[in-house]
Amino acid sequence: MDTKRIRVLHVVKGLGLGGTEKVMQLLALGLNAARFEVAVYSPADGERRRFLAEAGLPVFIGGDLLSVLTRFAPHLAHIHRAGWPEPEILRPFKLARTPAVVETNVFGRHDPSPSAALIDRHLFVSEFCARRFEQTTGLPFGPPLYQMLYNPVDTDFFAQACPKDRDFSRPVLGRISRPDPGKWSALALDILPILARRLPGVRYHIIGALPEALDFFRGQGLMDHVRVLPPALDEADLAAFFSPLSVLAHANDTGESFGLVIAEAMAAGLPVVTHPCPGLKDNAQLELVEHGITGLHAATAEEYAGAVAWLFENPDQAREMGRRGQEKAARLYRVQNMAAQLEDIYLDVLSRKGVTLP
Repeated sequence: MDTKRIRVLHVVKGLGLGGTEKVMQLLALGLNAARFEVAVYSPADGERRRFLAEAGLPVFIGGDLLSVLTRFAPHLAHIHRAGWPEPEILRPFKLARTPAVVETNVFGRHDPSPSAALIDRHLFVSEFCARRFEQTTGLPFGPPLYQMLYNPVDTDFFAQACPKDRDFSRPVLGRISRPDPGKWSALALDILPILARRLPGVRYHIIGALPEALDFFRGQGLMDHVRVLPPALDEADLAAFFSPLSVLAHANDTGESFGLVIAEAMAAGLPVVTHPCPGLKDNAQLELVEHGITGLHAATAEEYAGAVAWLFENPDQAREMGRRGQEKAARLYRVQNMAAQLEDIYLDVLSRKGVTLP
């Protein structure tokens, strides 16, 4: 245990390839190692453990969180969670008397349970989540209890690794997600028959294809237009996926509380086509993708396919949307800036709690 640095323990439910886990990884690795001693706890192992361990971060897998808190004795714990009541997750921090607790509230939800009083700062990942929180709870969103911190993206890497002379007239679109039905929309399927009729040379690159999606494409005789790719494990894999594309197609009926893949595609210089979700569903995809500026919005399969085809047929406009998206991502989501903001948040929380620091 280092007595000269501020000890921070990041806590997450798993270490798989999901966005929540990736955000944790980027923030944990982005903190200033001269000022912060960082460790990670997860009850479940996963692919991200390797990246954390290779960077020299201690990673505690499984076992009792309370014992980890007792042994590591963090000045501050940072929980990455959905945001709704989960008293079983919070109870160990009370028992360990952890001096300060911050959470990244992934879905911008309200936790009215008594256990949530342990949390000193709730970080929401988009303006959309903040507005919906105020609308649904009547609580004012703002410090010292509530704050917004966008999810981090390694924008410098994508700008360097992805082509600067991209040919936006190439009819190649891509979509990427986990192979989870909750991450898909029928739009992601129904656009391809329309596009194939309009642009016979169109190609659709997919990471995270569902078996039902492939059955649909086979049934429509469209598999010659589809390229199924393995999961992207790191930024290099993502850059390789983004590089041959002209458009990222985002379609998810549950919407996004942020939209990490969207932000990464923007950082790679791609325009993005997305769609609105009704009611109070997640709609931060419309915050990232500004219609006519960094991409296009579409509500039906016909509109969506038309938007994708328009970008292929208007490469100069597509390039300009990609450029604006890349600038927006670098301005708002750059990992170095997000980590620096997080450091300031930690110091503010610890100061307000009167925690004596090394």
